[in-house]
Amino acid sequence: MSPRKNYPKNKRPKSDDRDIATSNQRFEEHHEGLYTVRKLTGSGSTKSYRCPGCDQMIPLATPHVVAWLEGDEESRRHWHSACWAKKDKRRPNTERTRNAPRY
Repeated sequence: MSPRKNYPKNKRPKSDDRDIATSNQRFEEHHEGLYTVRKLTGSGSTKSYRCPGCDQMIPLATPHVVAWLEGDEESRRHWHSACWAKKDKRRPNTERTRNAPRY
């Protein structure tokens, strides 16, 4: 067991001196433009969302990704982490009628 670290009051590490590399927000370049991407933990999620990649629900308390185009807060969407990773490789979704065959 490691010993406790007792810092004097004026020498305590400050929480807002955190390095930008440890942040959970990053920027990614895609063919639509520059995206701001933020990872959310399960505890940070307070409601369920619909993933635009697979059109399935992201349940409460599930870790996922929030992404939006730089400068456009209206395009903010919640994605499954795997769906966001495969975003550029996904084909357009084929809409079928209820009785259409799957092949």
